[in-house]
Amino acid sequence: MIDVYYWPTPNGHKITMFLEETGEPYKIVPINIGKGEQFQPDFLKFSPNNRMPALIDHKPKDGGAPVEIFESGAMLLYLAEKYGKFMPSDLRKRYDVIQWVMWQMGGLGPMAGQNHHFAVYAPEKLPYAINRYVNETNRLYGVLNKRLADRPFIAGEYSIADMMSYPWIVPWKRQGQNLDDFPHLRRWFDSIRERPATVRAYELTDKINPNAAIGINTDEQKKILFGQTASVVK
Repeated sequence: MIDVYYWPTPNGHKITMFLEETGEPYKIVPINIGKGEQFQPDFLKFSPNNRMPALIDHKPKDGGAPVEIFESGAMLLYLAEKYGKFMPSDLRKRYDVIQWVMWQMGGLGPMAGQNHHFAVYAPEKLPYAINRYVNETNRLYGVLNKRLADRPFIAGEYSIADMMSYPWIVPWKRQGQNLDDFPHLRRWFDSIRERPATVRAYELTDKINPNAAIGINTDEQKKILFGQTASVVK
């Protein structure tokens, strides 16, 4: 059994999308980031960056001790290897997937995250910061749109590369983008949204966090999420 330490955020959805595709059993352990549960000492033991998602695989392939992993990209690489799914075995195709996993982790996720922060959560609306991240998000949408011009999915066949990026495109309106400006991206987005496993993964939102639509809206929640220093990991 795999325990998934989860909250319905873009990074959390990546993992449930994969597991719902496999049909393998897993257990959700909610980590309410608005209440600061990501700073609990027991959680920090295997997720030292005080972020979710994280996982513990109690039955790894080698039959040894449980495997603990944090960082969504590392988690998807592990799951793809464990189940032999959504990752090509061919060397060149495999690294085609891996490079787009890294692209999302180093580009789309962080830039869209800063977009959200300065446009939605920052107490002071700074035009330079908002424009900077809205424009960079737009550029990254363009990169992905071009990539998808001649293939159905990012690496040809549906893979963890798609699961990495899709959840960060879901809030496109919030990011100041228009999917109709990116026809290939729009077609890709719609095809993933309609997958039964994607539907099931996103249905977890209402079960785990019925107030998700309200978002982070109190000063205490913002302090917990955006006021962290080194003291929180000591």
